Amino acid sequence: MSGFQLQRLGTVMEPEPGNPLEAEGVLNPGAVRGPDGELYLFPRLVARGNYSRIGIARVRFNEAGDPAGVERMGIALEPEADYELRPDGGGCEDPRVTFFEPFQRYIMTYAAFSSQGPRIALALSKDLLHWQRLGLATFGPHDAIKFDGVDNKDASIFPIAINDPTGQPALAMLHRPLFPGTRPEETARYPAFRTADLHRESIWISYCPMDMEGREPYRLGRFTSHHRLASPVSSWERLKIGGGTPPIMTRHGWLIIYHGVSEVAESSSEGRHLCYSAGVMVLSKTHPRLIYYRSPKPVLTPSLPEERQGTVANVVFPTGIDRRLDLGTPDRFDVYYGMADSRIGVARLDVPDFLPPGALADHPEAKV
Repeated sequence: MSGFQLQRLGTVMEPEPGNPLEAEGVLNPGAVRGPDGELYLFPRLVARGNYSRIGIARVRFNEAGDPAGVERMGIALEPEADYELRPDGGGCEDPRVTFFEPFQRYIMTYAAFSSQGPRIALALSKDLLHWQRLGLATFGPHDAIKFDGVDNKDASIFPIAINDPTGQPALAMLHRPLFPGTRPEETARYPAFRTADLHRESIWISYCPMDMEGREPYRLGRFTSHHRLASPVSSWERLKIGGGTPPIMTRHGWLIIYHGVSEVAESSSEGRHLCYSAGVMVLSKTHPRLIYYRSPKPVLTPSLPEERQGTVANVVFPTGIDRRLDLGTPDRFDVYYGMADSRIGVARLDVPDFLPPGALADHPEAKV
């Protein structure tokens, strides 16, 4: 058993009866402590027609200190920019929120869903209540690989400046471009054992240069250098590997709860079913391009009825993480995740004293 097993704490948010903004689900929230020390969630609220907004809610805790529910506080982002709108609607989806220490600002990365498809967008806030759009992230090429014009989502940033490959401080972002042919619905057509395309099926770290002496935050958004971080290597992530919670520092290094996609065994007249699970990755404190630990098995898989049945069946999708310093337990983290694209659950993760043995490295040929 992995030392990183998660313990479910329950459901913290589900669609409010009669609320048209949540008619098709609440899911995949960002999570961050506010200036007041309270914990805030930024859930994706889905109205009919897959029209998504990003809400804001304050988490309520019970006497034991566990998350027990939320207080809704309104809308953080409504689709308004051209890159968030489609002729049939629009979408601001699946946010991650990080307090970026060099700027003393909160940065939100989210999927902007226009007629061009999903793209990574950024927004900035001082107080979590008012958000300034920074526009779409753009990317320089990496050798022969072009990231611009490619569907992309599930991005998150590091909370401190990270040195880029040239040694210069940068805003570093994790993301997984959805190159044509690399969606799990597409890779499911391949044979049971296959060789993944290392460059087009991986999580990447990309770097936005920044002048620590006075670069204005509103000029962020151009990522000019890139490093391939992780490709699928295990059966539970055979069809796709992708982002999850923003990186957070632990005693062992940068902790990420990421997602992997595989097939479920049962057959159906509707075709193959996909299963979204969650795993753990620990990156070097000083050089997060290096993987110190990667769980050989998922730490969370769909097993509850709320995780197996919903808008999309068989999904646990981690997007938010909270260190429980308020309880005096710095090695405890609460992980917020989407349940079957319909509800929001939370699970407790206690970081072990030592990294478990048997960590998976990224195989050079990435055979899965």
